[in-house]
Amino acid sequence: MAKGIKGLDWIVKIILVILYDIYGIIARVTSGKTLPAIIGVVQIFTLNLFGILWLIDLISVILKKEISVLA
Repeated sequence: MAKGIKGLDWIVKIILVILYDIYGIIARVTSGKTLPAIIGVVQIFTLNLFGILWLIDLISVILKKEISVLA
């Protein structure tokens, strides 16, 4: 699934980040690493860590076209 997520178009990634950071959560949970997966699950239940990760992910996807922080 991670390959499918990373293969999305840039504009689709931005839309998924804007919609409750779906792209960031899925990217973290499917990364195969323990800490990002835990952060992804916690992110679901804490309203996206009060918007901080949402903003970081949005900037990251706009500038680098990928989630590069905590993933």
